[in-house]
Amino acid sequence: MCKRMFAVCAVAMCVGGFGALAVRAQAPAGAMGGMEMAKPAAAPSTSLTLTVDGKATVFSTADLKALPQKTVKVHNEHTKMDESYSGVPVGDLLAKAGFVVIPATHREMLRSFLRVEGTDKYWVLYSLTEVEGSEHDGDVLVATSMDGKGLGADGELKLISTGDKKPQRWVRNLAAITVKSAE
Repeated sequence: MCKRMFAVCAVAMCVGGFGALAVRAQAPAGAMGGMEMAKPAAAPSTSLTLTVDGKATVFSTADLKALPQKTVKVHNEHTKMDESYSGVPVGDLLAKAGFVVIPATHREMLRSFLRVEGTDKYWVLYSLTEVEGSEHDGDVLVATSMDGKGLGADGELKLISTGDKKPQRWVRNLAAITVKSAE
């Protein structure tokens, strides 16, 4: 087991640098077969900083809850349970922050991605088309509640995606979303 874990870590560091190992950072308790390492608890998220074209917009939890909400049902492969999340679609937040999808911005959208980060510095990437409702069937939400209640240990904000089979790219204690160009 140790040799296999070492080999996986060595390959991950060679291919993707130390950042590739961060995929394990938000695995739920027990997901690593009892091999969890003690780490400090992440600070709970209380606001979201959304950066588009270098301009940062800060949304408090209250700001997000005041926006039109969407509710989605997903199966969480980590907990093996069906869950219902409510929150704001990321595409709607991007439009509020100044990135509106129109014919003039379509090419820019196809060549852009999002860097999504939690308070524990765990981060993931999404292509901009994955979060834009006019382009993709799945929903990507900044969730403010689960099953009609708060998110608990996941902070006040959590990024979830209905298009992923596993919640590897879900980000609990969501703190920042930055739009970047691949060009």
